[in-house]
Amino acid sequence: MSLPKPRNTALDQLSARLGHEFSDPALLKLALTHSSARAGGRSNEDNERLEFLGDRVLGLAVAELLADSFPKAREGELALWLNHLVRAETCAEVAQSWDLGGVIRMTGSKANSGILANACEAVLGAIFIDAGYEAARAVVRRMWEQYLGDLDVAARSAKSTLQEWAQGRGLALPRYLEVAREGPDHVPLFTVEVQIDGVAPERGQGENKRAAEQAAALAMLLREGVWQAPVDG
Repeated sequence: MSLPKPRNTALDQLSARLGHEFSDPALLKLALTHSSARAGGRSNEDNERLEFLGDRVLGLAVAELLADSFPKAREGELALWLNHLVRAETCAEVAQSWDLGGVIRMTGSKANSGILANACEAVLGAIFIDAGYEAARAVVRRMWEQYLGDLDVAARSAKSTLQEWAQGRGLALPRYLEVAREGPDHVPLFTVEVQIDGVAPERGQGENKRAAEQAAALAMLLREGVWQAPVDG
């Protein structure tokens, strides 16, 4: 009688932290393989394709989480929050909570925040392939719900980031002008335009002036490539 195959304790422990038991453990191993450790230079033996897939899964799952959690939020606010929740810094924090740094296969020094963020997305891609979107969505909701309380900070950071971007290029500070107000007093919709001398203006809308200013700042940050627009699905 053949002996049972020994289990990979480190990967079993990681599966427990993820809350997902892989039917194909090789997927999780691949998600943790950095390009520096792939065998024979073969591109299909590292986590980059899983990272690409996981990035899209994360974007859709977080967009659903935000839409469900804030049914009255406007598109500009949701886009701002989505950008904050799927950014590399947040993914790296989640990766650290999973202790991915201790199990990533790579050569050289220990994993930096960028490698951790990419591995986090790759793990989500692996869960998606292993068990489908609902399984990956459940993991995202469990791990990302804790960040919903940070969204006021995310909103403030759009204006401050735009100001830092302008200053870094020797430009004038951003100016915010209210250009329209629509709707009844109890549910107004403000439109604000952000202007920087030498840069094309952008507009944003919100239920108050502050939210509209944040949306306008976000629009300019995305257009200028300072922040990357998340990809849905």
